[in-house]
Amino acid sequence: MSALLEVRDLVVEYASRGGRVRAVDGVSLDVLRGETLALVGESGSGKTSLGRAILRLLPAASGSVRFEGTDVLTLAGDALLQFRRKAQVVFQDPKASLDPRMRVGDVIREGIDIHALGSRADANRRVARLLEEVGLSATDADRLPHEFSGGERQRIAIARALAVEPEFLVLDEAVSALDVLVRRQVLDLLAALQAARGLTYLFIAHDLAVVERIATRVAVMQHGRIVECAPTAELFAAPASDAAQALLAAIPRIPW
Repeated sequence: MSALLEVRDLVVEYASRGGRVRAVDGVSLDVLRGETLALVGESGSGKTSLGRAILRLLPAASGSVRFEGTDVLTLAGDALLQFRRKAQVVFQDPKASLDPRMRVGDVIREGIDIHALGSRADANRRVARLLEEVGLSATDADRLPHEFSGGERQRIAIARALAVEPEFLVLDEAVSALDVLVRRQVLDLLAALQAARGLTYLFIAHDLAVVERIATRVAVMQHGRIVECAPTAELFAAPASDAAQALLAAIPRIPW
């Protein structure tokens, strides 16, 4: 498989009282077209900062992020808007990421309208199809986010991300706030959507039990750097880094 995304020497810094702190320290990685690359690490390892910098939600201090050969860090205007259509995100907490004042249909339709992907009638039909595709009802478009459970809200967030027909999704701890049964259902949904739509995922997580279920390969972050990257089965069988060994030791033994 060819690389859809190529990250090279990426640095993300934050201001602090003592100067600058590097959250991402020269990371290089490839995400292959059609795969699920899991990005794992303990809290504070820099994985969320890396994911957001890839999507231009955080500024990068240096490095490059090439998507289909184009460095997205150099994009502006219409070119940046087109990239945002191709690359979407699902955040950890759908309660925080969904506007509580907007009806679900409007939440999902917002991206369709921004990218001018059809008439109002076309957009409404697309919203209805998306709701059904993620396991909800077309009639849910008229309800507000607070009327849904946490798992249902995350399905709405996934539908919103899919509304503009992206190729690439960053899933930032997208199932970590869900209980075990709902987590399994959402993981199954993500796998089915990937197979049906040919999607590529960057799956950010700290729980390797979840990662084992969905990932093609695993990249392990520690202190802002990638310390190990391997196919999932290989990493679980023989982790090479201390960070991966610690994460594996922390897996709760819950049968799927």
